[in-house]
Amino acid sequence: MTSRPLRLVVFDVDGTLVDSQADILAAMAHAFDRAGHPVPPRDTVLGIVGLSLDVAVARLAPALDTGRHGQMVGWYKDAYMELRAQSGAAQSSPLYPGALEAIEALHAIPDVLLGVATGKSRRGLDKLLDAHDLRRYFVTQQVSDHHPSKPHPSMLQAALSETGVAADCAVMIGDTSFDMEMAHAAGITGIGVSWGYHPREHLHHAARVIDDFSQLPACLDLLWEKAS
Repeated sequence: MTSRPLRLVVFDVDGTLVDSQADILAAMAHAFDRAGHPVPPRDTVLGIVGLSLDVAVARLAPALDTGRHGQMVGWYKDAYMELRAQSGAAQSSPLYPGALEAIEALHAIPDVLLGVATGKSRRGLDKLLDAHDLRRYFVTQQVSDHHPSKPHPSMLQAALSETGVAADCAVMIGDTSFDMEMAHAAGITGIGVSWGYHPREHLHHAARVIDDFSQLPACLDLLWEKAS
């Protein structure tokens, strides 16, 4: 009997594992207010979640110059940290139903490694992982500090390199078109989730879209059976 090759499951964070939209919207509104610029509609702000913050702000306020964008990034970070400090990261960014159970179940499979690829900073991800006691599950953690913004494949390329897993044995799970485009660019299968910040019809390149974490094991089994 031959052993299965190592598999890698990489999760996006905001909109996939945790629901941080309240603090994202409030922090972005603060940054736009400080800049004296009209705040974009809710769906527009949520539509850029997953991009690195400097790219997201520039996309939301294209009429402003790069100097102002830099100030807004700072104002956003300050507001976000203050909001998180008021309620704690576990409360301000709660796990979606079934997320912890899915992570624990996959972590228990000997030939499956877990990772994250997020537009969050290293500091922001550390706070979140510690708040939910998740750090021990993820052997590779890719953050915006060290990579171009999604959908550039750099984060996933680094995750493959760190784990030694082949691209055809890896899966990216995310809620945005940026996640699915990143996976496609890296030659990795993308699984979309319908509960996040981009509508299902925007999840191009997704091999499957799931509506609940309980559907993930069967989805992975089906994909891995086809690949074997």
